[in-house]
Amino acid sequence: MNVFRLAGDMTHLLSILLLLLKIYATKSCSGISRKTQELYAIVFMARYLDLFTDFISVYNSFMKVIFIGSSVAIAWCMRFHPVVRRSYDRELDTFRYFFLVGASFALALIWHDKFTVLEVFWAFSIYLEAVAILPQLVLLQRSGNVDNLTGQYVFFLGAYRAFYILNWIYRYLTEPRFTRWIAGISGVVQTALYADFFYYYFIR
Repeated sequence: MNVFRLAGDMTHLLSILLLLLKIYATKSCSGISRKTQELYAIVFMARYLDLFTDFISVYNSFMKVIFIGSSVAIAWCMRFHPVVRRSYDRELDTFRYFFLVGASFALALIWHDKFTVLEVFWAFSIYLEAVAILPQLVLLQRSGNVDNLTGQYVFFLGAYRAFYILNWIYRYLTEPRFTRWIAGISGVVQTALYADFFYYYFIR
């Protein structure tokens, strides 16, 4: 644990809280991509398969449960909640995200740290998370209108990945055996996808 990892976790948690606030306070998911939320649910369920096999710390296990539970709850709410699902922008959220899932899994089978179930699914989750925001960014571009909570949600998601890049750099410099190059490269790709959004966010 270091300050960059903690800052990344906290900004990620804040982004989730902002999204939950938007959905439950307004009973609306307008401007939110359900496909991105379903991708995040897949990401965290695949990444944290070790939840019941490897114990690192109470904090680590707690955050895993929070990320899995919140992502599944948001995706479920947008798909099945009788009121919230009515505001879903189905016509704008048309990104073919199954291609992202297939490509990420294929990449994980080729490039991974170890050829084990947990490591392949961990690599899969890293690759998928790098591109999971694409349906959301496309939806925002098509709609041309971003409310404050949605904009802040996407901003803090981007900030979370930026902090994690700093975390990986710090660990690479301070831990002689740290070799999570997959996470580092994917994190750079993911943060780069936010560049255009960050520009317009700060202009606003």
